[in-house]
Formats: sequence, C-alpha cells, structure tokens
Amino acid sequence: MKMRGVLLPGGRKVEIKEFDVPEPGYGQVLVKMKASSICGSDIRAIYREHLGHGPEAYQNVIAGHEPCGQIVKVGPGCKRFKEGDRVILYHISGCGVCNDCRKGYMISCTSPHRAAYGWQRNGGHADYLLAEENTCIALPDALSYVDGALVACGFGTVYEALNRVAVSGEDRVLITGMGPVGMAAGLVAKKMGATQVIGADVAPSRLDFSLKVGAIDHAVRADATDALAQIKALTDGLGCEVSIDCSGSPQGRLLALQGTRRWGRCAMVGEGNRVDFDVSQTIIHNQITIYGSWVTSLGHMEDLVEKLVEWKLKPEVIVSHRFTLDQAEEAYRVADAGLSGKVCIVME
Repeated sequence: MKMRGVLLPGGRKVEIKEFDVPEPGYGQVLVKMKASSICGSDIRAIYREHLGHGPEAYQNVIAGHEPCGQIVKVGPGCKRFKEGDRVILYHISGCGVCNDCRKGYMISCTSPHRAAYGWQRNGGHADYLLAEENTCIALPDALSYVDGALVACGFGTVYEALNRVAVSGEDRVLITGMGPVGMAAGLVAKKMGATQVIGADVAPSRLDFSLKVGAIDHAVRADATDALAQIKALTDGLGCEVSIDCSGSPQGRLLALQGTRRWGRCAMVGEGNRVDFDVSQTIIHNQITIYGSWVTSLGHMEDLVEKLVEWKLKPEVIVSHRFTLDQAEEAYRVADAGLSGKVCIVME
C-alpha cells in the first residue's frame, strides 16, 4: 500500500513522492492524516534553506510537525489509544527517560534518540503518519482536525509562554509579530483575562486579519516612527504589564521590551536572529523580567485542549488558507509570503 508525502529539499522547493504505508511497531500507532498545518519554523529553517545542524537538522524526511488525524492501526504494547481515536501529535518524540522528558518537555530532550516529526522522522504532510503512542493527545469531538493541528506548536507554544508570565485580568498585553503565533497569543491571552491586547506588525494585512478574528483590540504598525508612542498612548503612558515577542526580529523584540511597563514581564517566543539594546535603560532600570519559552509540555498541551473546549475557542479561526496535499507547493508559497493567517493542508 502506497501513500503520498511532501519533502522539502531547500531553495523554496516542494517535492511530493510516493512511500510505502508504514506498519506500527511496539508502542506505535498509524494515524490517517486529516490536517497538517505549516509552521513558521518550517519556512525559516527548512523550506527556504536547511539551517539546522547535527542531530536537530532536517533529515530529508516527510515534512510537517503540526499533524492531526485518526488512528487506523495500533501496534503491540499500546496502553491507551485504539483504532478510531482522534488524536493530536505532540511533535517531538523524546527519549522518555531524561529529566525534561519526565516533565513532559520532550522539546528539550537532548538525547540522540530525540526525533521531531517533520524534521528527523516522517511528519504530517502525508496520507499517513507513524507515531509513538506517548506523543498522542486525545482530540475532543468539540474540536475539528484543523483545530487540533494548530494546538501543539502554535497555540501550545503561546499557552506555555502566557502561563510562564502569569497573564491575568490585571494585565494588558503587547504582542509584537502578528503572524499565526501572535494571533494565537492574542486569542489565548484574552481568554486568560487580559483586559487589553495590542498587536504590532509591519504587515497591514496581518494586523487587519488579527483585528477581524478578535485576536487584538488595537493594531500598531511596528515600522511606524511613533510605534512606541502609540503603545504608550493606549496604556496611559505606562506600557503593558506583559509583552510577548512572536516576531523573532531584533526590532520586534526591542519594541516588545520598550512597550513593557516598569516591573513588567516579557516572553520571548519568536525564533531566530539576535537583539541589541541598552541593557540598563531597557530592562535593568525598568525592572523588567524576561522569559524564554520554547513550545510546551505534554501535560500543558492536554490542559490547553481542555481549556479550548471550556473557552469555546476554535483555533481554526486564524486559518486563512486551506490546501489539499497535492497543492502543497502553493501552500508553502503562501506561507512563505508572510502576509496571511495560518496555512493548513487538509486531507478531507
């Protein structure tokens, strides 16, 4: 039995090839893919060029680390999930025995056994995915497969960061970088009680879309000469109690820090690049705490799924484009342009 799978050779190229459908081994499940979204990391570090090094580099496997689908076959030794179950995939399979794995943070596993779906082992841009049962999270009936695809990497990442900075009803939130991760941050921050959410980006289309889906209350052009002044004006001259940078750009990170109120908290989520600023004037004298936050844990991902149902929050509201697997090349082209909401490959 054969299946299709998407490979990313670099140089903004997409290849669709035929593969054998795998058989699940001990503790593994075979998942029929229903939705697999495209992450900004896929674009930055694989699609444009292969940036990874060593064991964390892309290993020319089937791409896609945001998969969601239905189990069609289980291997021996599976303890919880069965055929027919709807599941989201935590996108890294760790060694399972290191300190980070035992805490559920397989993202931080440094064992040579660590393998991320779509990076070091076959991912979700295919008809089927071979997965470890211990990376499966149950997808409730109230959430669609597209909702599920957006949980692990996007919504899970910001849920982790917003919990790290303890967002509550006492906080106004500034988000720099209103791509899909920034949109997710705004939607989740509001559900966690944030009283005002300000979004900053250089792309008007993304700011408009963020306003349309209710991810932010106010939009600021990040490249405007008075961007910081606008943020201060919206917050009585004080800045936001919490900021979260999802841009991964030096300018976005600096604006996030400058837009943070004295004694405030800033979470750094956007990947890549560097930052240069006056440490004393920007963070020390303003008593700002900076948090680095990378993806989430298995346990917090399960918590988020439960909260999404409770909050009646559907992650798929940030999806602006849906493509079939055969349209993967166009899907990546749209995601690469950086002007849209979330781009998702949908199998049915």
